[in-house]
Amino acid sequence: MLGSTHGTLTTDFRARVEACGETPRTAVHSTAASADGDAAELDVSGRPLHSDVPDLDRFFRPESVAVIGASDADGRPNTGITRQLIAWAGRVGARIHPVHPTRATVFGLPCHASVADLPEQVDLAVLLVSDPVPVIEQLADTKVKFAVAFASGFAETGAAGAAAQARLTTAVQRSGLRLLGPNTNLNAFEEFREDLDGPAIALITQSGHQGRPVYTLQELGIRLSHWAPTGNEADLETSDFISYFAEQPEVGAIACYVEGLKDGRQFLLAADRAARNGVPVVAVKVGRTETGARTAASHTGKLTGADTVVDAAMRQFGVIRVDGLDELQDTAALLARARPPRADGVVVYSISGGTGAHFSDLATEAGLTLPTLSAAKQQELHQWIPDYLGVANPIDNGGHPVGDWRGRKIIDAILADPSVGVLICPITGPFPPMSDKLAQDLVDAAEATDKLVCVIWGSPVGTEEAYRTTLLGSSRVATFRTFGNCITAVRAYLGHHRFTASYRSPFDDAPRTPSPSFRKAQALMRPGQQLSEHAAKQLLRAYGIRVPREQLVTSAAAAVRAAGLVGYPVVMKASGPQLGHKTELGLVKIGLTSASQIRDAYRELTDIARYENIPLDGVLVCQMVERGVEMVVGVTQDDLFGPTVTVGLGGVLVEVLHDAAVRVPPFGEDQARHMLTELRGHPLLEGVRGAPPADVDALVEVILRVQRMALELGDVLSELDINPLMVLPRGQGAVALDALAICR
Repeated sequence: MLGSTHGTLTTDFRARVEACGETPRTAVHSTAASADGDAAELDVSGRPLHSDVPDLDRFFRPESVAVIGASDADGRPNTGITRQLIAWAGRVGARIHPVHPTRATVFGLPCHASVADLPEQVDLAVLLVSDPVPVIEQLADTKVKFAVAFASGFAETGAAGAAAQARLTTAVQRSGLRLLGPNTNLNAFEEFREDLDGPAIALITQSGHQGRPVYTLQELGIRLSHWAPTGNEADLETSDFISYFAEQPEVGAIACYVEGLKDGRQFLLAADRAARNGVPVVAVKVGRTETGARTAASHTGKLTGADTVVDAAMRQFGVIRVDGLDELQDTAALLARARPPRADGVVVYSISGGTGAHFSDLATEAGLTLPTLSAAKQQELHQWIPDYLGVANPIDNGGHPVGDWRGRKIIDAILADPSVGVLICPITGPFPPMSDKLAQDLVDAAEATDKLVCVIWGSPVGTEEAYRTTLLGSSRVATFRTFGNCITAVRAYLGHHRFTASYRSPFDDAPRTPSPSFRKAQALMRPGQQLSEHAAKQLLRAYGIRVPREQLVTSAAAAVRAAGLVGYPVVMKASGPQLGHKTELGLVKIGLTSASQIRDAYRELTDIARYENIPLDGVLVCQMVERGVEMVVGVTQDDLFGPTVTVGLGGVLVEVLHDAAVRVPPFGEDQARHMLTELRGHPLLEGVRGAPPADVDALVEVILRVQRMALELGDVLSELDINPLMVLPRGQGAVALDALAICR
């Protein structure tokens, strides 16, 4: 998925960047140091490069708990909550202290009139009050570590609620404690099964009910270790829990239901920590559509963020995004429990040729690799499978052997093939005794191999012995109910291990100090204004991005002289700070080959500008560059993540095809190259219909230079658009033919 050069520059690129005065910064922290180093260290954009991992041990397993607003009165909502908290405290071995101003006891426990009367410093305070702010202020003196606020009526309700939440956040910051909520629930205090073994799933949800499918995986024998219902995230947020769970040895995967991210950079740092540690993060992130985004904002009061940027950022840092809660539970379960793959090859084994063909089509379309088994392996399989059945992959056994040992021999022979890392057996419906024997053979083979064995049990009933006892009773077989969920999970499993095998944190190599280019660029910026094309190209030159030979002129005679210096044929363009799309206004003339054409073009361009009341700083006389692939590279500001870098097909194709890839800085050369392979138009860069391959190395260099610009000028550059960037044939570079820059 990602190459091993993540976060680095090749030697050739490094030399060219250094020539521009932009020496790439080498890592100043080892991986371990980055995880535990100075959390205040900033990159050149002023954003943190490291974040502290909150010590949440005493939140999930406190020694003492105060329940403020505790009750045992019949019919009171707080009574049921108090009862559940007492039961939970008993399970985790915590002392519990009810607090209520008018009660002497609650459920037989001594009750304290106020926070000040607590007999000891508590680890966790649970606030069963409608206004938690005064209680937070009281808790500040007790040095309590954590608090939970269940109350609603905050940012999820609108402007007044948002103001109330801001007051709560301020109170929490002054107190020194860490707060879960408000608008959260009791999910953190659920009963988790202690009799299950193996790596566990840690669960994070912003809507408690959405975590129920993952929680109920315990009934299928899959362990759950933690549940963090983050609610409105006035303080503790999704990123805090990802960072914490990524450090817990029992956590095999982190499953998230996310409605809005509080801080884009903190989310990336948390995902980076999980990637460093090889812990998969699987997430449902709502807000793919405008309707979903509106709903999410009204529910949690969070900034949803542009979904294309969120999606790109998640992929960039290895977060596996899924759509449904069923996909979340199946994918997280597989990633938590499966051993690393020995190979990427997937083999399909079925008792029906139609089933095997159908599943193979879907798997191949999804990007899974189904290798053709060798002639020797096929010959071996035909010892037990009739010659008229296909065994190249998919493998059709024509009916799994029931009465003897051949069934297990077939499965073992498949798993012994070095090209096979995953065996998938789709069983579309029960057909005893054949399906029973097949299930048992698959379980026995899975117990004896370190390769992944998956079964799809397609029966809608789900009460069959082969499913409920044989398959679900095995911790080594991954069992699914649908083709789609199996494919999604296996693709995520293989992709995760490819990603982490070569992952290098981009934060290790992110620039800390401004380059000489930054100082040149500062002089060109005009706050609140759009730069002229001429000024925008000067900005590109400052960062070593090549532009055509050109001169800015203010008379027809000067234009003729400039054309002679630039070299015919030339392009003439009006240049002014308010000009965006010049072509639509007739303010671009191309292919001019004589002095008379130059004079006529100059008069026409200035006449149009005068008629349209467009101020000009002059007319550009430019070198004409014709041969190449037109691309666009740009910078935009995302409300959640800050500056982002986009690359796509340029020219008129930008608005027609919408073929673009996005990354959030910092990223390395491998991610820049990966952006190009994501484009539907990527074959154009490789050369089609006799065209020569484009200079992809030069294009990647431009992307990295634009990223440096985005990092250094993020506070003053609102938007940058290089369109078209003409990528010339291999070895000839790339030239920015036009540029638009808007200052913040």
